[in-house]
Amino acid sequence: MRVQREATFIRVETPAKLNLFFEVLGKRIDGFHEIETLMVPIGLYDSLTFTPHSVTPQCFRPRGGASAIVTATTSCSGAAAPGTLWPPPSADTGLPMVEEIAIDCRWAGSLNSTTSLGTLPPSAGNLATRAAILLRSRAGVAVGATIRLLKRIPSAAGLGGGSSDAAATLVAGNLAWRIHWPLVRLMELAAELGSDVPFFLTRGAAICRGRGERVESLGNTAPLHAVVVRPPQGLSTAEVYARCVPGAPRRSVEPLVAALRRGDFRQIGRGIFNRLEQPAAELSAWIGRLRREFSRLDCTGAQMSGSGTSFFGICRHALHARRVAGQLRARGLGHVYAVQI
Repeated sequence: MRVQREATFIRVETPAKLNLFFEVLGKRIDGFHEIETLMVPIGLYDSLTFTPHSVTPQCFRPRGGASAIVTATTSCSGAAAPGTLWPPPSADTGLPMVEEIAIDCRWAGSLNSTTSLGTLPPSAGNLATRAAILLRSRAGVAVGATIRLLKRIPSAAGLGGGSSDAAATLVAGNLAWRIHWPLVRLMELAAELGSDVPFFLTRGAAICRGRGERVESLGNTAPLHAVVVRPPQGLSTAEVYARCVPGAPRRSVEPLVAALRRGDFRQIGRGIFNRLEQPAAELSAWIGRLRREFSRLDCTGAQMSGSGTSFFGICRHALHARRVAGQLRARGLGHVYAVQI
């Protein structure tokens, strides 16, 4: 995640991810699945610009007060230190109106909400909107913001675009609204928003457990290059999980971790694994087709990312990745990206 702070706004370049390993351990009593996954950020980014409606002075509302989202032009007066309540509980002026969270979400280079990269959710259902509302509510912020989101990460692809956008919103809102919360507080909110969101608040490769919210960063690992293909069809995560049978016997992530730290491309290719690939292949013929296409190439390993439908191959170096990407583009398989991990 790359953060640029300007006088009146925060801009964040927020990455996609690949699941190099994905094991499903069982169904939890809360309805989620217990998983163990190794995720890495990749060089494919959405761009998010967060502009607060009022930067100075910063205003807060009591956390037990009204939380309805309404359009308002009312400004606050006075000053408050981050984390304090404004106006004070004893004030007789009432609560300041809560301004709207306005979001302009579109595909980069397109005015349409639906392209071959997928369909964008309505504003109210956008995970970035939900992240801004949650952060503002918990921190007691009384002003709104305008969020401009340019999407490049395909949707329904297993690349974590929505989760990455939500994490970027938490980081940008924390700075723009001058909340100054530490990472641990933001991680708590991220876990409420979605299983993959906490990962995007960290850097580099990480093992994520639980339903994905428990993140163990791996530190420095060898740089990798990969080619990612997002076919014309996406998949529903819920439908893929509904068909998934937990692993028996369980696969271990440790051989892959060791290979990543050594930079052993051959063992990395042998160690990648995704338990969701088989159920996804039952729902979309693209999974089997992409596996066959990658098997004809000289990648060290290839598999589906997340719940699909994106498929990726691990390459030996950047030139190898560009060559593989060119071959796959020529076959008309969808959107093809040569990326660095």
